[in-house]
Amino acid sequence: MKNDPIRVLLVDDHPVVRAGFRRLLEVNTGVVVAEVDNGEEAVHLYKETAPDVVVLDLSMPGIGGLETARRILTHDAEARILVFSVHDNEAMLSRALQAGVLGYLTKQSAPSILIDAVRAVAEGKMYIDPDLVGRALGGGRGGLLERLTPREFEVFRLLAEGHSVNEIAGILSISPKTAGVHHTRIMHKLEVTTSVQLVRLALRHGIITP
Repeated sequence: MKNDPIRVLLVDDHPVVRAGFRRLLEVNTGVVVAEVDNGEEAVHLYKETAPDVVVLDLSMPGIGGLETARRILTHDAEARILVFSVHDNEAMLSRALQAGVLGYLTKQSAPSILIDAVRAVAEGKMYIDPDLVGRALGGGRGGLLERLTPREFEVFRLLAEGHSVNEIAGILSISPKTAGVHHTRIMHKLEVTTSVQLVRLALRHGIITP
């Protein structure tokens, strides 16, 4: 079993990053089923190819990595997802684990750690970046952000990126009215009154980058 190829779906919106990771994965773990640059296509390809592991970036245009993970896990509760992200903050780690992913690495991780993580996740084991293990075991202290439901957190991320309520409704396939309700609840829970305050909060917690 350990020598069997591991079929991987690689999801990242940077072509150079995908190319490098694909070479690394193919040499060390077997077959990359496919590589895609957005969450919507990733969900579609997962249903078509049923890979052993999904290596998933969190910061992508469109539905983003957390929503991609949620949709894949809704389709297949046994899906094995490894987040490979630039985010090394507690809030994103906590949200990813709550979403049901099995692994979380930062893009600063050594190549050997990525291979170890892919192999562990393929076997159904959890693998957290060694530098983040303490935060994972600590359960996370996201402060205000912990008040948000998973759906509200995703809407919060999109708002912070500058999307309008109508755009968010289209991205998440919900009605504009529902998106508006989420917006109102988010502003209340996060104790902000303006979009500028919301963006500053997202920047402070590392949800978006300048």
